[in-house]
Amino acid sequence: MNRIEIVRSIVGICHMQVCAEADCTDDEIIRECNRHNPSGTENGWSRVLREDPEPGSFWAPAEGKTLTPIPCANHPGRMHFLIVC
Repeated sequence: MNRIEIVRSIVGICHMQVCAEADCTDDEIIRECNRHNPSGTENGWSRVLREDPEPGSFWAPAEGKTLTPIPCANHPGRMHFLIVC
């Protein structure tokens, strides 16, 4: 298994999901996302969500949901991250 695996190439309009080793850096994740699943936008994939946006903001998750990384249920030591374009 690669350090970073695309789980969902599109989540909603401008997110994707990856399963990655917990120690992967944002730069490493962004580089792999842009290499293997270009977003088609001018800036490409640009941000790894590591904390939820402020409540009430456009990007805030629905009540009871989170955008922050969660542990992978199938592979200990890996996390699922959302990436934004």
